[in-house]
Amino acid sequence: MSTSTVKSGDSPEKQRESDKSRAENRLGQKLVLPAVILMLLVTAWPMIQALWLSLFQYRLTSPDDREMVGLNNYVTIFTDPIFWRDTGNTVMIMVVTVSIEFVIGMAFALIMHRVIFARGLIRTSILIPYGVITVVSAFAWQFAFSANNGFVNYWLPFVEDNFDWFGSYGSSMVAIMISEIWKTTPFMSLLLLAGLAQVSEDTLEAAKVDGATWWQRLYKVILPNMRSAIMVAVLFRALDAYRIFDNIFVMTRGANNTESVSFLTYRQSIELLNLGMGSALSVVLFLSVLLIAALLVKVFRVDLAQARGER
Repeated sequence: MSTSTVKSGDSPEKQRESDKSRAENRLGQKLVLPAVILMLLVTAWPMIQALWLSLFQYRLTSPDDREMVGLNNYVTIFTDPIFWRDTGNTVMIMVVTVSIEFVIGMAFALIMHRVIFARGLIRTSILIPYGVITVVSAFAWQFAFSANNGFVNYWLPFVEDNFDWFGSYGSSMVAIMISEIWKTTPFMSLLLLAGLAQVSEDTLEAAKVDGATWWQRLYKVILPNMRSAIMVAVLFRALDAYRIFDNIFVMTRGANNTESVSFLTYRQSIELLNLGMGSALSVVLFLSVLLIAALLVKVFRVDLAQARGER
């Protein structure tokens, strides 16, 4: 649907088209209004409630002692070394997993784009891990890394057979990140595959005729033409990785200082029943996600309206 401005000298036919466009716009607004109201009730109201609770010292174990403390919860968060340790863990998981997923996902996307035989079978095989529920995937990898009956120790020649992956910080983080990469790389490759379909074959053939090597075609033709798709893929995965919770909850439950910001929020809100501090942490997490999204859009400098062909 589109709107148009009618000048005084326009013909009656253009006037009728303009009236029709305005009527379609009004109908569209009326049709989406219930969905907008529902979205506001489902998303905006809980956020406002969390923002309000974050201004209180409020524990469910002593609800009568609820007291307005203003921004004290936020001061406590930003002066607590545990919060910064967990933020460091979260950022490290996000950067490492998204970087590796992008490289592997790009390789999978190129394979799925170029393969000429058993295309359906190969694409389905690559996408299977993404269909596995995250909790199930985490339990499977916890078993795989188990020191007693896991198979990872037997597959890696440089690791002792009784090596405990969950006995120290470094190895625990490696196990968590491998589980995350295995589960979500297919999602990255699926988004990149959609971007590859937008690259003109004529442009690639022209570069090939001009003598460009495969690497030159990749860096100078394919990747620049996929910038919008790459931004969407990296943005989605970065925001998802920054909110990592399931893998840590199942595999370590935060042991060995492997907590993320989401896990810290869960521990304050659910385990300690400290709703004031938990709400403040959830607000900080929400603002962090917004900041990361804004930074990524700024870094990639992608005009989404142009990418959609709206101008």
